[in-house]
Amino acid sequence: MKNIVVIGVGYVGLPMAAGFADFGNRVMCVDVNEDRIAGLKNGIMPIYEPGLEELTRRNVAAGRLIFTTSYEDALNGKDAPAEYVFIAVGTPEGVDGEADLRYVRAVAETIAVTMDHPLIIINKSTVPVGTGDWVSDIVRSKQPKPIPFSVVSNPEFLREGAAVTDFMYPDRVVLGSLDENAAQKVAQLYLPLRAPLIITDLRTAEMIKYASNAFLATKISFINEIANICEALGADVKEVAAGMGYDKRIGRAFLDAGLGYGGSCFPKDVKALSHMANIQGKHPQLLEAVMQINADARRSIVSKVRDLVCANDKRTSGRLNRLEGKVIGVLGLAFKANTDDMRESQPVDIIRMLQADGATIKAYDPVAMENAGRLLKNVTLCEDSYELADGCDAIVIGTEWNEFKNLDLVKLKKAMRHPIIVDGRNLYDPTKMRELGFTYRGVGRGYV
Repeated sequence: MKNIVVIGVGYVGLPMAAGFADFGNRVMCVDVNEDRIAGLKNGIMPIYEPGLEELTRRNVAAGRLIFTTSYEDALNGKDAPAEYVFIAVGTPEGVDGEADLRYVRAVAETIAVTMDHPLIIINKSTVPVGTGDWVSDIVRSKQPKPIPFSVVSNPEFLREGAAVTDFMYPDRVVLGSLDENAAQKVAQLYLPLRAPLIITDLRTAEMIKYASNAFLATKISFINEIANICEALGADVKEVAAGMGYDKRIGRAFLDAGLGYGGSCFPKDVKALSHMANIQGKHPQLLEAVMQINADARRSIVSKVRDLVCANDKRTSGRLNRLEGKVIGVLGLAFKANTDDMRESQPVDIIRMLQADGATIKAYDPVAMENAGRLLKNVTLCEDSYELADGCDAIVIGTEWNEFKNLDLVKLKKAMRHPIIVDGRNLYDPTKMRELGFTYRGVGRGYV
């Protein structure tokens, strides 16, 4: 059994902490958010993540997973002083696209002034290349007296909505350090996973994370660009993607045309990598195109809504094609299914563009309604899909929840003022939708 501290109990820290505890380790989770820690002590989960609540409760009951706001208790507990400290705090996007490291700095400084014995400090947060060296400098400069420590970079590859599975069954574990002995010790923590292990230097490990996310974002933007061409030429992008995916060099993953990428990772990581390149005098042409195509994907959905709704309304003949007075429903608010995370949410961007065009918005999401209530303004939040459909001039499919794949479409159509669906996730078959009497548009589905 190892004594592990995880600082930050969000979408990365909490699944990791619960996973390490499930391997029989003693894990103390630290967060400065007192309400979040109090909630966790009472069994209230701060995030929605399939399988996480049961995993957390089991290890709390076993005494292996403990929550606190005290760095002193976590790092220097007399009965179980920490051996490993994982930094898993947020690194939001800065003003110019750079990663904002204020929380990482605060944690590093607090570790420095609190630690009273040697530690291995593991950076799990997504940070710019060179941050490992920077953290080392901070800890060394802030220590009241010299105490040995090592810094290891251990980038995370957890997908929201599948974080527990991804932690338990990773494609690889990446570790980077200038202290190979420290990296080998961290590797021991991951032995139960029997995953491929990559041990390298600090900066290379940090770059692996950014390069991986940038490549996946590129695949998403690539297929959205192909979708635009498919629409012009009458091809079906879903069939194109399937045909491409059989090529082992390409693969099928991340070739789903739609609203583009969102969430807390891809948008800020691509921007941060582009920023790092520009600072070094490089011209990240591909990354810039990836970001532009991603923004265009959302604008394209709004254009489809506007074109279809205004074409359906004969009263707009000879007027500006705007959505003034129209009611648009948006099904799905989280940036992807199986999460309540609305950071950089594509449906939220679409809602704001529709509102700017004069539309009245109704919205529904199976799990993100609490977050939506805090984030969205002048939006009617509905109890279910059918309440949302009542009186709508069009519906946009914003998130690929399974619930939306099995709607009673006849009932949905009867509730709508005009049966127009713009499917930003390509959930439905265009032929079937037309047979049911819908005016239907997906993304890249062969409309000429």
